[in-house]
Amino acid sequence: MPSILPFIERRSDFDDELTKLMGDVFDAVSRQLVDTDQPPIVQEVLAKCIIEAVRRGERNPQRLRDAALSALGLK
Repeated sequence: MPSILPFIERRSDFDDELTKLMGDVFDAVSRQLVDTDQPPIVQEVLAKCIIEAVRRGERNPQRLRDAALSALGLK
């Protein structure tokens, strides 16, 4: 399973709790897409969308998930 960590440029931007939140959401969305045969770039799009939403202050896992799926045109 891919990890969100390689997509976080400056880990000092996020505390452990936020990093875990982003990782959990990323993992959940990735699992949901496993059977849809998505190209590898999809992981990058998901990660960047989640990271940016957290930077803007979003902390709700469902809204983060929905934002990631919306970025792919799946929500």
